[in-house]
Amino acid sequence: MNAFFRKNLLSAATLIVILIFFIAAAQGMNSQDFVITFLRGLSVGAVTFLVASGFSLIFGLLDVLNLAHGTLFMIGAYIGWTVFVRPDTFADLLTPFALILSGFALRDMYPLLSARVRLGLRMRRILPWALIIVSVLLLGLILPRYPIAGWNLDNYAESPVTYSFMASQGTPLPPPTATFDQISPALAIGGLLLASLFGSFGLFLFDQSVQRSPRLSWRSYAGFVVLLLVGLIAFIFNSALTAFLLGLNANWLFFIAVIVATLSGAGLGALMEATLIRPLYSRPIYQLMLTIGLSAIGVQIVQAVWGRPEFVMPKPTLFNGSGASCPATSFSSWWQGNCSTILLLGGRVRTYNEIFIPLIGLLVLVAVWILLQRTRLGMIIRAGVQDREMVEALGINVRRVFTMVFALGVGLATLGGALAAPSMGLSNAMGESFLLNALIALAIGGLTSYPGAALGSLLVGLIQQFIIKYGQIGISIPFTSIVLKPTPPIVPASTVLLMVIILLIMPNGLLGKKE
Repeated sequence: MNAFFRKNLLSAATLIVILIFFIAAAQGMNSQDFVITFLRGLSVGAVTFLVASGFSLIFGLLDVLNLAHGTLFMIGAYIGWTVFVRPDTFADLLTPFALILSGFALRDMYPLLSARVRLGLRMRRILPWALIIVSVLLLGLILPRYPIAGWNLDNYAESPVTYSFMASQGTPLPPPTATFDQISPALAIGGLLLASLFGSFGLFLFDQSVQRSPRLSWRSYAGFVVLLLVGLIAFIFNSALTAFLLGLNANWLFFIAVIVATLSGAGLGALMEATLIRPLYSRPIYQLMLTIGLSAIGVQIVQAVWGRPEFVMPKPTLFNGSGASCPATSFSSWWQGNCSTILLLGGRVRTYNEIFIPLIGLLVLVAVWILLQRTRLGMIIRAGVQDREMVEALGINVRRVFTMVFALGVGLATLGGALAAPSMGLSNAMGESFLLNALIALAIGGLTSYPGAALGSLLVGLIQQFIIKYGQIGISIPFTSIVLKPTPPIVPASTVLLMVIILLIMPNGLLGKKE
């Protein structure tokens, strides 16, 4: 009890000191600059929180250090941009993506199939490799020939930079069309489905920890049927779907882009956990090596598909107005004019960056906390971490629950990427910078603490923005005429310094628990 009291007293004292620091920092600027700087700090903190919270969930509940988390954040940004700026490309990709994922939705059936395959020990070692090789060959044969409308990185006029710029000006370029002229549709669909089935079954056979077959029910096949139907419907009605998306209001299209980016991240996370992470739960060093390798591969894929230049995703119409009634003087006038800025205390505040993003961060914080603390799934997750064998004895598939946790963590990262794209731009290095911010935030708040991820992210965002602001207006040294202006390298150094100070005082972070 005394240790608990001392721990909380120390945390409270540290937070009070930090609060005093911010109050002192506020005295050096007028109210207008303070409000704008504070809101910008909330914006950066909200995006950092979406990355840090996913990382914290995966590490805190599964004990997996996913160092590819920053790259997944970046991939979410590029997926969101693709759906928003080039919905025709998204419509073309929907069929092959759904078909490739469909085989992995049959994992509950694979233990039964594996038990019925009567092969010698030598063949059982060869079979997984043979299935995966056949799957890779099929994908290599079909995907380069599958018609997908895209862009041309070698021609600047047809590059993602130009498409993004023209879309931001309200005059999007007409998308090109793609037709089946190199492969027949039946061969493409059948080959992708077979590649998915062979590849997923081959990867399953590598997981030697599977001991028994789960009880099969309609849910065991539901995912496969849904993905197959999505792929076939998207193929049959491709032209209609493309026309529908291109004719949508920008606000609805942005909403769809965010949802698609989040779901794509969740699916990618589930795929990573089920095929690559799961066999390595008892090998943390291999986990680190694997996720570092996946991060490097992800960066190279982004560079190959979207190119190296930086560009910005256009904002939805709701936050992009610039008419005579802008900047808005109230939220009602903002709603009427869809102004990109609003006046607060005489200063202009960007409605998307400083108002919308922090609100989304707050909603995610509350929603995930309720999921973990007030739902049956959250109870199963916490119980499975504490005593996996007991939960499995109750007939609960803990493997599936852990896959859902990993998918949720990655989905939060890709959600953050999709939201950050219109405000901070897209670049190949955005994942590394936000992963560093997230790790610093987690070290400050507590590596396995979900509330600590929120608190640490808030502190990181606020400190960075206050340092940036003081780099513009300068810090007057008392009793002298010297005005100190922090240089840009001080911005990341300030958060590292705060992390070092807090870890020296509280090695487990502000809200972390001693393991």
